[in-house]
Amino acid sequence: MQLSIIVPTYNEAPNVAELVRRIVAALGEVRPAIEAEIIFVDDSTDATPDVVREVAASSSVPIRLIHRTETTGGLGGAVLEGFTAARADACLVIDGDLQHPPEKIPELWERFSRGDVDVVVGSRYGGGGTSHGLADRTRVLVSKVSTSVTRAMFPIRLKDVSDPMTGFFLIDRRAVDQALLRPRGFKILLEILARRALRVAEVPFDFADRHAGESKASVRQGMHFLTQLTALRFGKMSLFAVIGGLGAIANVAIVWALTQLGVGYIVAAIVAAEATIIGNFLLQERFVFHDMRHSAASGWLRFAKSFGFNNAEALVRIPIIALMVESWHFSAVVATALTLIVAFFVRFVFHSLVVYAPRKPGTEPTPARRFIEELDAQATAPGEL
Repeated sequence: MQLSIIVPTYNEAPNVAELVRRIVAALGEVRPAIEAEIIFVDDSTDATPDVVREVAASSSVPIRLIHRTETTGGLGGAVLEGFTAARADACLVIDGDLQHPPEKIPELWERFSRGDVDVVVGSRYGGGGTSHGLADRTRVLVSKVSTSVTRAMFPIRLKDVSDPMTGFFLIDRRAVDQALLRPRGFKILLEILARRALRVAEVPFDFADRHAGESKASVRQGMHFLTQLTALRFGKMSLFAVIGGLGAIANVAIVWALTQLGVGYIVAAIVAAEATIIGNFLLQERFVFHDMRHSAASGWLRFAKSFGFNNAEALVRIPIIALMVESWHFSAVVATALTLIVAFFVRFVFHSLVVYAPRKPGTEPTPARRFIEELDAQATAPGEL
């Protein structure tokens, strides 16, 4: 097998037959002929798997279906699963909605076959490519601004890439270190290029209108992209900082509001600290340390460590605030803000090395820990609404 064509799909039943027909036709134009396969990695809730099986029965190109029951990593996770299942090292990724033209496959293959690059990117923004298939001017603007910001944040890794967020590319999977990847939704190529320096070439293409069905783009996907971009550029500390920043704003706002109501600044600082400690822990669990929870202590123990440390830190920080206000004549708000900046670094180190430290291998949990872990599992299990 020379080429594995990976198609991640989610509710694309009306597009499958036409996509396969055009892929087969495009492969027929490649000379010399190549041995290829098509792998659908499907997360659908509609009839897409049935349609794939029906089309596969009469296709001249081998078609395999991976229907995932757990959609880990979204589209990016589906692509990585396709890499693992592929019989060829050369893997071409193409969307299932026909906005990526299969007719460009011969050109991508020809450029890749020269052997001097690791990945050939289908670009909407370089060499005459277009993005007219985006739904409206707003999406065009968002796409171009996002691309510009992304390239600015990775000026070295993406210097030869005009469209790092495309979903249409051909890559040598041996150049991809999957252990480094943390797919979060749509932008798997960005994840690959940002993690490791690769040799890149581009082939322009016209981004077409969707053949059938509805676009999967949403505000939620936009938030996934921003989270992914921040994590790629700055790592966990950046997300920790974002949450800490939100907590700091909330903390300062609570102090201001309570002092305006006549509450003493010491009491106001205590109330603000307790509220933000709990809020920050919940956000950090979800967005910062989610990949470390399975190997760390149970959720209740993590909370106890975090809550205990942050309160101890607050007991140290609040007297410093008092000293700054009473002796150095800082305002309560400024004193709070300055001490929170220092506290951020101390908190990050403690949470990374202590709260989410992995359990020691080979050690049996104590009865108390087993009880707490069972309670934690029951409390966090999905329920019916």
